[in-house]
Amino acid sequence: MNEADFIAALRALPLHSGARGLSDDCAVLEIGGETLILTHDIMAEGTHFRPDADMADVAWKLVASNLSDLAAKGAEPIGVLLGHSLGQGDERFLAGLGEALSRYNVPILGGDTVSAASPRTFGLTAIGRAVHTPVPSRSGASLGDALYITGTLGAAMLGFEGAPEHLEAFNRPRPLLQQGQLLAPHVSAMMDVSDGLLLDAFRLAEASEVTLAIEGKSVFVADTERREDCISWGDDYELLFTAPSNLTLPVPATRIGSVQPLGFAPLTLDGNPIVNAQGLGYQHG
Repeated sequence: MNEADFIAALRALPLHSGARGLSDDCAVLEIGGETLILTHDIMAEGTHFRPDADMADVAWKLVASNLSDLAAKGAEPIGVLLGHSLGQGDERFLAGLGEALSRYNVPILGGDTVSAASPRTFGLTAIGRAVHTPVPSRSGASLGDALYITGTLGAAMLGFEGAPEHLEAFNRPRPLLQQGQLLAPHVSAMMDVSDGLLLDAFRLAEASEVTLAIEGKSVFVADTERREDCISWGDDYELLFTAPSNLTLPVPATRIGSVQPLGFAPLTLDGNPIVNAQGLGYQHG
């Protein structure tokens, strides 16, 4: 099974309404007077980090990727649960974990540790509190909305390839928690870009049952000579969102397209229809 097939099979199992059909970044649970946001990400050796990676960077990125999902819901972090494979570099892992949790003022709630042979995997569950309801989803894009993205894409890719000025973008991404909280009351749909702009935009379009028309040259990229790579590589953790075109945005962002009625394809790039998600970004399996 590839990732899409496995998720499709999961949808045949009993699902909580808060799971949003497994089509969103997080689960949303209303308990008492609170709306809780839950997400879980895994990092695997050889897939998300090299065997010789600094484990402090691995821990930081594990925290950051989960907090980025909370950012896409406009959530305030409450705490995290850690699943840790014991092994070489644990001291460095703890150092990086402490740096990330302190930087974003997020406490540990608990978790589990195991002793496992390589390759190692690490999991983190992040729990947050919604600062605005309804909580943004991938499925709310409205006809006539504009499509926006924060920041510049492709720096993580260049950092992975060893460009010194972009190493931090790959090793220690910054979840946009404050930006997500400011955007939450205004957006019609929002998600973070972890698997590449094109793939994640395709997913947002499918969830919203619209066509997203992207103007490629409007996207700020870290290397203009490799624009196609920059918009499909991933690991940027910027926020992709739709909002009314006349909205004065509360955070810096770039308009890169528009929301149109669902046509032949969920996504168009410079007028060219993209009918299949295959090859648009990173997918497991």
